Amino acid sequence: MNAFIPSTPQALTEQVVSLCESHPTVAVVALDGADCARPVELAELIGVAAQARQRPSAVVSLHDYVRPASLRLEFGHEDPLSYRTMWFDYDALDREVVTAARARRTWLPQLWDEVADRSARSSRRTVHERTVIIVAGPMLLGRGLDFDVTVRLNMSEAAIRRHTPPAQLWTVDPLLEHQGGVTDRIDLDVRYDHPARPAVRVY
Repeated sequence: MNAFIPSTPQALTEQVVSLCESHPTVAVVALDGADCARPVELAELIGVAAQARQRPSAVVSLHDYVRPASLRLEFGHEDPLSYRTMWFDYDALDREVVTAARARRTWLPQLWDEVADRSARSSRRTVHERTVIIVAGPMLLGRGLDFDVTVRLNMSEAAIRRHTPPAQLWTVDPLLEHQGGVTDRIDLDVRYDHPARPAVRVY
């Protein structure tokens, strides 16, 4: 029977970094969580913990890999199917971060400026030995991306609706639908209704 063990943000970050230790060279981490879970903030903590173990780190926000507004909004500003399938450029994320970090030892921190809606004109960065790259954002799992470590910040529907700004509530249903169909291996499945008091599933 599966159970959840209470944890803390600090203990959770250390647990993620410990999982990276089984990947002695580059480790690419998926931190899958709704925007209201603030996954980038946790990713930054993981990066600090990795550096404390003498591993260079970097954080990639999925919102730096959105598609241009002309594609995202082709079927309207609140189209659920577009949010699930066209909003984020997972193929580019794979090409420029996940695969590139291992195969070419370089990566691109930002592809598209979501606010300005133009190319981010970001420069490629070199991946050093033992680098940990944490990719943070919604619906990362279930995309066929070959992450080394996978973490899911699992929030209940009530919590997601409570913490999502009113203007973004239309994203909740497609987000939940996608989460319900994910069959990927998950290294750390975390109850995250209360980020200050996470709980980690044990199998």
